[in-house]
Amino acid sequence: MTLLSLTLVLAAAVCHATWNTLVKRINGGPELIWLFSLISAPVFFPFAIGSIILQKPNLGWLEIAFCIGSALIHMAYFLLLQRGYRQGDLSLVYPTARATGPFLSTVFAVVVLGEHMTPQIAVGGLAIVVGIVFLTGGFSSRGKHVTRSLLFGLAVGTLIGSYTVWDAYAVRTLLVPPLVLEYTTILMRLVFLSPYALKRRGLVLQHWHEHRLAVITIAVIGPLAYILVLVALVFTPVVYVAPVREVSVLITVVIGTLLLKEGDFTKRMGWASLILAGMVLLALS
Repeated sequence: MTLLSLTLVLAAAVCHATWNTLVKRINGGPELIWLFSLISAPVFFPFAIGSIILQKPNLGWLEIAFCIGSALIHMAYFLLLQRGYRQGDLSLVYPTARATGPFLSTVFAVVVLGEHMTPQIAVGGLAIVVGIVFLTGGFSSRGKHVTRSLLFGLAVGTLIGSYTVWDAYAVRTLLVPPLVLEYTTILMRLVFLSPYALKRRGLVLQHWHEHRLAVITIAVIGPLAYILVLVALVFTPVVYVAPVREVSVLITVVIGTLLLKEGDFTKRMGWASLILAGMVLLALS
């Protein structure tokens, strides 16, 4: 893995952990997604247009179909993540999702994209799964809150694995510019969630008046986080990028336990560290 790709992915991890924490603190729903998409659209428009002018991509029907498909998977991810945050702990839902994501991304990359699997990758994936189990209380836990958080995390992780490989194919094989791919997602979120946002416009205005700075921050660093990942995917295999970006797991656990007072800091940090060790093995394989 090159220094450039490592830098891009680590910067994306910091951005991702930050905007996820802000979303949790606002505790909004689809109307919040619509609101920050409304701000993201004009912010990233000139960059998307500039990308098309400079790169001159061949955007045929297949490329457009992949952009739309990516947008639909990402929208499902956002909606499910929002619901998971409202019904579970950030430091359970988020690490579970972000740990399941790279494991499935690696499997999908090997099966679909033909990337190479090694014993070290297998060991790294196993470490991640074990970390997930014990981070969420282990098999002995039967609490509804823990179970719900785990299920949301696993579902979101499946979507992460799906869109990672889908998008890697789009930017690497079809040569869709990363900015164009992400901007399509922004526009589709804005269009499809508009009816819902209009019905709850009072709540939209409340989010804006009470959390304006946080909403603007999410609108900027949310898309930026994934654009950085997409740029790295252009010249770096998924089996490297997907695990390394999950350093955001440890960042989020620290934020969730210290700032959001979700508890069990020492225990959660221990198992989150095992997840990180698994990700390091995957990244160095």
